[in-house]
Formats: sequence, C-alpha cells, structure tokens
Amino acid sequence: MAYFTRLGPGTFRPSVHVGGAWNTDEQHIAPALGLLVHAVEQDRDRRRDDGLLIGRLSYDILGTVPMDVCEVGVSVLRAGRTIELVEAVLQHGGGAAVRLRAWLMQDHDTDALVASALPSIDPPDAMEQWDPTSVWPGGFIASAEVRRSQREPGRATFWVRPTVPLVEGEEVSTLASAAGVFDIANGMTVRADPRRVAFPNIDLTAHLFAQPGSAWVGFDTTVSFGAGGFGLTSTTLHDLYGPIGTQAQILSVRPLPPA
Repeated sequence: MAYFTRLGPGTFRPSVHVGGAWNTDEQHIAPALGLLVHAVEQDRDRRRDDGLLIGRLSYDILGTVPMDVCEVGVSVLRAGRTIELVEAVLQHGGGAAVRLRAWLMQDHDTDALVASALPSIDPPDAMEQWDPTSVWPGGFIASAEVRRSQREPGRATFWVRPTVPLVEGEEVSTLASAAGVFDIANGMTVRADPRRVAFPNIDLTAHLFAQPGSAWVGFDTTVSFGAGGFGLTSTTLHDLYGPIGTQAQILSVRPLPPA
C-alpha cells in the first residue's frame, strides 16, 4: 500500500500511512509535498523533453487536509526555455490546502566545479535506529524509518527513509520521494513536549544545489523558539554522498492548556 492511490488524472486517495501527527484524522502534510513534486515533474514531462531540474521548492500550507480524496492541479506561472516557474496546488472540497511554487532550471555540466563548505553528517549505519512513534502518533510517522543522533532537544542529525511508495503503481523520482519526507524535520528533534506545546509549521522552502541520489534523506536540523509565538526549523539536507541543499520551516508556537 502506498501513501496515495490515483483515482483520476488529478485526484488521489490517501491511505492510512498518511495519517497525521498532530491529529490522526487529518493528513500529515509531508506525503502531500512529495505528491506535488510528482505532479510538477509529470506536467513538465508532458510539456517538454529537456528534463528541467527543480532547484527550489516553496510550499505554503494553507490549512489542514482531512483523510479524504484530494485534487492536484499544475500551472506554469513563468514559461521559459531554460528556467520556468511552476505552481502546483493541492485542494480539498474546492479549497486550496497546499500551494507549491517550484523553480525549474536547465541542467549544465558543472562536475568540475562541485564543492560545498557545508559539513557532512555521519551515514545512517553510524546512527542508532530511533522510533519516532515514541513521540508522535499517526500513520505517516509509523511509516518512516529513522536513524538519529540527538545532541540536545531541538538539535540533531538524522536520516529518514520512507518504507512505502508515494503513489500506488507509479514510478516516482528520487526527488519526489525525498520531498515526501522533508516536512518530517520539524518533529524529529523536538524542543518541547508536543503534548504541552504545539509548534506546527505553516510553510517549507527547500533550496537544492544537487538532486538527491539516494532513498535515505539526511537532516542536520536545529529548532529555535523565539518570543511572540514564532519558531524556526532550519535544516541542511543530505543524501548518502553529501549535502544537497537547505530548507526552512516557520513555526507557530502555541503553549497548550493543561489536559
């Protein structure tokens, strides 16, 4: 069973593996972020044959999504021969729930220039297996294989690998699969007990200088809480070969009333 089953050209049904962490009756938004990348890549390949690569993924999370059928649509906001801006929207009940704007860029041979000062992290087999369901409920969290090295609350390096496919019966790119776990970063090294403090993210933006080349996605993550109910989860993204980009998630930090 996959995260989603396609019912029509742009219609998808979530499985139990999409169940949320803050509310198990709602979708965890992570698989939907991967689904939107899959839709963008499929739309690209229908329109052109030069395989533009995605360099930036900028998501706005506009609301919660029930465990129900949802629709995905894609439009080109800025067409171009070598660079274009594409928007994909996940809707439920006629209303937009997640909006993605992705920059697609032409591939160039820069192998001789590859370099980054971003530090590497230990590989998955050097980290202990960690059960994220010890902190979070929900089908999505239970579907993720995690290896983690925790330094302190709110600071950790970890690797995540989904154990189920993104879309039933469909070939999905390594990037779409990876994007389907990007949102997990906010919950893998909690700064506060989520039973006492809510800290959902309302966006996620990833900048990639390399395409992911492995099923394992590495995270070097720091969670920060500030005054006024704001927070930030900052991450350097990795594949098994090294750093590939960065991502940030703005948080709405809300102390919860005693149970």
